[in-house]
Amino acid sequence: MSAGPTIELLRAADAEDRQRRIAGGLLAVGLRPGDRVVLRTPSTGDMLAAILGALRVGIVPVLLHAGLLEHERALLLEDAAPDLVIDEVGLSSLLAAEPTELAPWPLARPMHYTSGTTGHPKGVWSGVLEEAEAAALVAEERDLWGFAADDVHLVCSPFHHSVAIRFSAGTLLAGGDVAILGPFDAGRAIDALHRIEPTTTFMVPAHLQRVFAASPTPPLAGLRLLAHAGSPCPAPLKRRVLEAAGDDVVWEFYGSTEGQFTVCSAEEWRERPGTVGRARRHRSLEVDPDGTVWCAVPEYARFSYWRAPEATAAAWRPAPPGAPGPSAFTVGDLGRLDDDGYLFLDGRRDDLVITGGVNVYPAEVEQALVAIPGVSEAAVFGVDDDRWGQRVCVAFVGDAAPEDVVAGARERLAAHKRPKQAFAVASLPHTTTGKVQRNLLAGLLGLGGKGRG
Repeated sequence: MSAGPTIELLRAADAEDRQRRIAGGLLAVGLRPGDRVVLRTPSTGDMLAAILGALRVGIVPVLLHAGLLEHERALLLEDAAPDLVIDEVGLSSLLAAEPTELAPWPLARPMHYTSGTTGHPKGVWSGVLEEAEAAALVAEERDLWGFAADDVHLVCSPFHHSVAIRFSAGTLLAGGDVAILGPFDAGRAIDALHRIEPTTTFMVPAHLQRVFAASPTPPLAGLRLLAHAGSPCPAPLKRRVLEAAGDDVVWEFYGSTEGQFTVCSAEEWRERPGTVGRARRHRSLEVDPDGTVWCAVPEYARFSYWRAPEATAAAWRPAPPGAPGPSAFTVGDLGRLDDDGYLFLDGRRDDLVITGGVNVYPAEVEQALVAIPGVSEAAVFGVDDDRWGQRVCVAFVGDAAPEDVVAGARERLAAHKRPKQAFAVASLPHTTTGKVQRNLLAGLLGLGGKGRG
């Protein structure tokens, strides 16, 4: 077994007590429904209890990527304008507060930041939900994944990932327990599967790759649910997972920080290799003539971009006049639907690189790189990678040395955003309208793979 932090087991009853105390402490300092709190704490049971406790009194946690550099974090803190920033010391104080009563379900969704083509991160904001909407949101997840009191969910992702909270919260609210792995390590994940015998887990394909690299026969057969998403899963890896865990255990879904689109059983994937499934319950899918995927969602699944009305307007379109259905949103992904409603993604957003299940937006990275002396123009793109799904690369114009560009990125960007390789080029390929053709760069540089971005 690999050395690392102790795997933390959070029991439902203990989690409930912590939630009540933390929520009581937040209310005691004057916070009210709709207020925002930033949690600058490690992904522990206490952090999970803080997230859930806040949500169950309508206070919205703002969750930032733990790997951000201080200047990156400062920009998001300024944008979020939180009513309180909680560090480890502050969280310990809240745990000593007088407990309060909680709603039976979260009254909001956490606010996570996601970037876009402008390179400016945007907060995904859902506000405070009506009780009926809050109940429906919890019921949808419970009915889909079957959360129950006898579940033990193994958390393999940090809590700035929305999916880690969704599965953990669903389990705790159903009376089940949660095992928190901490920073992902394949050896410790395998040990947890052996010793703790979880019933459910979620892993991105990069996690699954590392698990199979550490053990050709990982103990997945004891799970009742192994869900994966976050990036395309290579077919050979998917088949290995199905063989190890069983077709009735493995489920894929497609979604984003903004919302969820599809779900796909193993049987459906075998019948239609490459599909990410059909629309989840209470949703419908449409692909417009440009190939953009739109998803109509119920009222409780709506969102806006925090302080970004123009971006919100671009993400949503109303239902056709007279149509009974809800309005639909897009995150800019491209795809196609077959005659039975199964979605196939033809490519992620052309400005997006997904590395280890984490979204990296070239425009944001490029803004940092052109500040490096000797870089006049930069284009960031992704190259297929067996371990990470994609690795971040950059082609640049200028007289800087490639190693200086990589070094400069370390000073300006969080680790997941930094290019792993830099290539000096005489010029970048552009369309006739002047847009950089990032999708051509991997081929032009002889890097192989599909090269996205």
